[in-house]
Parts: sequence; structure tokens; C-alpha cells
Amino acid sequence: MTVEASVTIPGESFSRVALSDSAVDLLDKLWLIHGPLMFHQSGGCCDGSSPMCYPAGEFITAEADVLLGVLDITAGADGRADAGAADDADGPRLIDFWMSREQFEYWRHTHLTVDVVQGRGSGFSVESPEGKRFLIRSRLMDQATPDIASAI
Repeated sequence: MTVEASVTIPGESFSRVALSDSAVDLLDKLWLIHGPLMFHQSGGCCDGSSPMCYPAGEFITAEADVLLGVLDITAGADGRADAGAADDADGPRLIDFWMSREQFEYWRHTHLTVDVVQGRGSGFSVESPEGKRFLIRSRLMDQATPDIASAI
């Protein structure tokens, strides 16, 4: 069961980003360590185009970034409402997924799924000490907004 992000781009009615079960499991663990989290996807240096996971607010976003969706990991990968530690189960676990506007222009026709593989990613991303790294699996979308720049 994947977790689909809420729709955040004006005029759209479909999710652009999702989490695999293994990504939800790892994010649940990381949430307990770091608190609220966020993703930023650039076209970047360091780890190429790997999604970077940070404590929420640690990476500053601005007009140069697009909020592709908000992922809700409250229920965990298995869909249980009681996932996670009891002391942190009171509030929702919402994770913003941001992408640089420049990168989004290249990827606007794709749906992204955040997955996890073994291996160390960038030292900047919070999963690095776990011996795992996030990566993007993508597929083309039929309904992507053709001129997204004017919509956001």
C-alpha cells in the first residue's frame, strides 16, 4: 500500500508524489528521532537528484520551489491508526514534499514515488546514518498540467 500525497498545485486534482511502504516505515522511525520532517528534491549536486529528507523547516523554501504534495504517514505503512510510538501518536504526521521550480519544469509530466534502498546517501539527508537512502521511482502521467509555470 503506497501513501499518496494530497494535491497542492492549484487547478490539479491528482497526486504527484507517493511513498512506498518501505519509505513510510523508515520515515516513521526517522520521525521518532528527528520530529516533523520534510523532503526537498532538486536537480542537484551532492547526491544527484535524490530526494533529501530534513527536519521540517531546516531547509528553507521560497518562490524557487514548488510544493508538490503533503504526505500523511500517521497511519504507517500498514494503515494502522496506532502506528508509531504512543507518546507521538496524538498528532498527524504530515510531510511536505518540495521540488525546485527549475527541476519541476523537467519533471512536470511524472508521478514520483519515494522508495528506500540499502546504501548511504548524502550526509545532509537524515536517513544517511541508517545505512539506507531514499530514491525516486517515476512514471509518466497522462494528466500533467502542460503549462505549470502559469498555474503556480
